[in-house]
Amino acid sequence: MNQDWRGALIRHLLLLIVAAALIGAVSGQYAWALAGCLGIYLGWTLWQVLRLHKWLKNHREDEPPPDGYGLWGEVFDSIYHLQRRNQRARGRLQAVIDRMQESTAALRDAVVMLDADGNLEWWNLAAERLLGLKSPQDGGQAVTNLVRNPRFKEYFARGDYQEPLDMPSPVDDKLLLQFQITLYGNGEHLMLVRDVTRVQRLEQMRKDFVANVSHELRTPLTVIAGYLETLLDNAGDINPRWARALQQMQQQAARMQALLNDLLLLAKLEATDYPADNKPVAVDLMLLAIRNDAQALSGARGHRISLETDPKVRLKGSEAELRSAFSNLVFNAVKYTPEGGEIRIRWWGDEQGAHLAVQDSGIGIDPKHLPRLTERFYRVDSSRNASTGGTGLGLAIVKHVLIRHRATLDISSVPGKGSSFVCHFPRQQVA
Repeated sequence: MNQDWRGALIRHLLLLIVAAALIGAVSGQYAWALAGCLGIYLGWTLWQVLRLHKWLKNHREDEPPPDGYGLWGEVFDSIYHLQRRNQRARGRLQAVIDRMQESTAALRDAVVMLDADGNLEWWNLAAERLLGLKSPQDGGQAVTNLVRNPRFKEYFARGDYQEPLDMPSPVDDKLLLQFQITLYGNGEHLMLVRDVTRVQRLEQMRKDFVANVSHELRTPLTVIAGYLETLLDNAGDINPRWARALQQMQQQAARMQALLNDLLLLAKLEATDYPADNKPVAVDLMLLAIRNDAQALSGARGHRISLETDPKVRLKGSEAELRSAFSNLVFNAVKYTPEGGEIRIRWWGDEQGAHLAVQDSGIGIDPKHLPRLTERFYRVDSSRNASTGGTGLGLAIVKHVLIRHRATLDISSVPGKGSSFVCHFPRQQVA
C-alpha cells in the first residue's frame, strides 16, 4: 500500500469518527453512533469487494474494472493500469509469436514443437506437407502415433539425438527425410525435418558408380594378376632384369584387388540398413580366431596379444560383418605397433550393453586426426599406410558395420603411447 492509499484510509477514518461524534452529540449515544457508522462503512467496503469479485469472474478480455470512489477508486484505477500494461505486453508478445510463425511457415523445412512427453504442440505448413500432420485435430497427439515408422519410434525413445535420422516420408515413400531433434526448456523437443531426396540421389549415384567401376575392374585385374603369377612361376625362363619388376607388379595388383574388395564390401554395407543374417553370434570364439590370425600376422615382430572375453555375452547380427570389423581393428593394431609391443583385446557386457576394446602400445595418433579417421581413404601418414599395405577403407568399413548394428565407435589416442578403439553395442543388440 503506497502513501496515497494510507492518506485516503486515514481521511476516511477521520471522517467516520467526526460523523459518529456529531451523531452521538445529537442523540447522546456515542457508542451506538460509532458502531452504526462502522457498520455502514463495513457494508460499503463489502459491496465494493463484491463488485470487484463480480468483475473478476465475468469480465470480458478488454472490459475495464468498475468505477469507484475514494480508496476503492484508487484500487480500481491501479487494476485498470495494470490491465493496460498487460495488454500492451501481450500485444508485443503476440506480435513476436506471429512474426516467428510467419517466418517458420515460409520455411521449406518442417518445424515441429513437442512437449516433454512427445505430444504435438505446434508445427508449420511444411510439416503438414512432409509428415502429413493435420491442423487442428492432430494437436496434443503423440508424434510416434502419427509417424509410425519403427526406426523413428526407436530413435525418439532412445533420447540420443547427436546424429540425425534418415528415413522415407510417411506420406510419400519417394521422399527421403532427415530428422533432427533438439532438447530445450524443461525437456521439450524441437524437431526439424528436411527433404534430402536430392542429396540422397546424388549419394546413390556416387555409390552406384563406385560399385559398378569396382565390379568392372575385377575381371581385367584378375586376368592381369593371373598372368603375372604364371610369369613368376616360370621365372627361370625370363630375363632376370624383369623378375623384380614382375614381383612389384604382382604386389600392386594384389593391393588393387584388396582395394576393390573393400569398395564392394562398403557398397554392400550401404545398400541396406540392417544385416540380412541377423542371428546370435558367439563373439568370444570369433575373437579367439582373430587373435590367432593376428599372432600369425605379427610373426617375427613378437607382439604380446592378450584376449579377455565373456562367453555369456553374445550379439545379434551378421557374423561375417562383425568378423570383418573386429579383425580390421585388431590387424590395424598389429600393423601400427612396433616390435615387441602389447595389444589387449577385451569383450564384456554391462547394463548399457556389450563392448569391445582393442588397445595397443603403438605409435599413436595425433588428436587432430581422430574426427576423420573413419572417412574413406583418409590417411594420417600416406607413406606409413603405403608401407603397411593398407587401403584406407578399414575404419570406414568398421564404422558402417557398427552403424548397421546400432553401435558406436570411440577412439582415443596419445602419440607415442598407443591407441584405444572401443565399440559400444546397445542392450537391444545383445542376444
